[in-house]
Parts: sequence; structure tokens; C-alpha cells
Amino acid sequence: MVELGKSVDLDAIRAAHERIRPYIYRTPVLTSERLDEAGGASLSFKCENFQKIGAFKARGATNAVFSLDDKTARRGVATHSSGNHGAAVARAAKLRGVPAHIVMPSNSAKVKIRAVESYGAHVVFCEPTEEAREVTCAEMIRRTGATLIHSFENEQVIGGQGTAAVELLEDVPGLDVIMFPVGGGGLLSGTAIAAKSMRPQIKVIAVEPENADDAAQSFRAGRRLVTEKKFTIADGLRTNIGEPNFAIIQRYVDDIVTVSEGAIISAMRTIWETMKIVIEPSAAVPYAAIMADEIDVRGKRVGIILTGGKADWSAGRWVT
Repeated sequence: MVELGKSVDLDAIRAAHERIRPYIYRTPVLTSERLDEAGGASLSFKCENFQKIGAFKARGATNAVFSLDDKTARRGVATHSSGNHGAAVARAAKLRGVPAHIVMPSNSAKVKIRAVESYGAHVVFCEPTEEAREVTCAEMIRRTGATLIHSFENEQVIGGQGTAAVELLEDVPGLDVIMFPVGGGGLLSGTAIAAKSMRPQIKVIAVEPENADDAAQSFRAGRRLVTEKKFTIADGLRTNIGEPNFAIIQRYVDDIVTVSEGAIISAMRTIWETMKIVIEPSAAVPYAAIMADEIDVRGKRVGIILTGGKADWSAGRWVT
């Protein structure tokens, strides 16, 4: 495995930004006086829920697919994903005119399955375990010759994800804190590298559900821990942190905090009702940490990456 923290730097992230610029949307940064007053801070929300495919994952996947040489790209690309990364890879492959093979757990949200299928990808379902995903994807690659585009253990993906932080810090200079959710660590890695390189004094804070807290446990222990995930409504954050990604965490991240399921739902609903935008549960996790007083940001300038907007309305667990 490439030592991602050494091969991905701000120059690589800026190069990724130039590569993907024609294929992504420079998402807006929104503010809310009401949320500022409630949190006692100046909050700037980077709205990746408005991004192509409805999530920040479009950035990393597009960079990875368009970084391939022509001969390799023609054999196609493959990945395993519960949704957003799969849709991002499928879209990027369609833009480049190459095949995409996406392995999805059988319990993936219907809205995310439909999104992957809408880009013409070949979808294969597997049992909802990490082992089943990896085995099924490896077999797919063996049969097709496709290139794996891993959702977080991939330097081009990390470089692409870091472009959201570059835009946020360009649009809102002088941030004291940048916050975002953490699952496998692709966004965390790219954001941390970009943010600390552009503004060394900024505090980089990742947030994850209490029911999927391997990154927080690993951060406290000083070594990567693999845990069994409980149910969390933030389905995009069920993945254990990647090993090379954890090395980046140790170098660049200031803290990782956790939030309850109730706090996630409350934060999501607050953003829906106050800002009049739809975000998915995973995207609500950072603001949940502020609402639940898991982090003190009073008097600070805080940037929050709203990672996606694919709320599964059929589930209805948060609608009352």
C-alpha cells in the first residue's frame, strides 16, 4: 500500500482540482443566523449535498477515474460501496466512456441503488458484510480486468476529496475549525492535508456516530482498531477507518468526537427546517456534535462539510 500521507500533498490536491473542474460543481457555502446564535459560533456550511451525484464522493471518484491511462481505463473500473461512492464511480466511468462494475450490499438504501443504476453501471449485490463486499469485488475484477477504485484507500480519491476543503478555505478564509464526518477516512485524509497545508493553525475535527466509533477509539488508543459496527442511521459511516488513512489522522487531525443516533436525527431535522435544504444522516453528524455540546466552538469561525443529500424517504425513521 502506498504511504498516502506522503504521496498526497496540497500540490496533488490542487492538481486534482484542475483535473476534475469540468466534471464537478463548485458547491456554495451557506450560513444561518439562527444556527450561529444557537451554536454561539460563526458557522459556514459547505453544501456538498448539491454536488454531482448528491455527495462529495463525486470529487474523489472522478479524479481517480480520469487519472487512469487510456489502456487501463478501457478495461473498466470496479468498486464496492453502500451507495455514494458507487454512484460517483459509475458517473465518472460514464463520463469517460468506460465500463463500471459496482458491488453493493443487499441492504443498501434504495435511493442509492437507483442512483448507481441510473449511470448504467453493472450492479452486483452481496451480503452486507465487509468480507462479502471485498470478495465479490475481487472476483469481479478477476473476471473483467477492471481497476479497483477504492473509496478511501486510494491516493487519487483522497486527492479529489481534499478539493472540497480547498474551495471552503478559499471562499471563507480565516476559519478556526473545520468539521466533517468520518467513515473510511477518504474525506478526512484529503481535508486534513488540505486544511493544515493551507492554514496550519486550523483545528481539524472529525465526527462519527457512537455506534460506529472505530476512528475515535483508534485515535484515543494511538493504533488502528477494527470494531464490529452496530446499527446507525448514518449508513455511509459504517466502514472501519483505513490503515493508511489512520496514519494521516495521526499526523494531521486534532480530535475525533462521537454523537448519538438521537443527536444525528435532531441535527438533520434542524438543518432541513432552518436552512431549507435536504441532507442525509451522515452529513448531519458534524453539526450534531455542536448541538450536543460534544465540542466547544463558541466564538469560533467553523467550516462544516455537509457531505451529501441522499436521504432515503422510504425509511421514514426520522419523519414525525
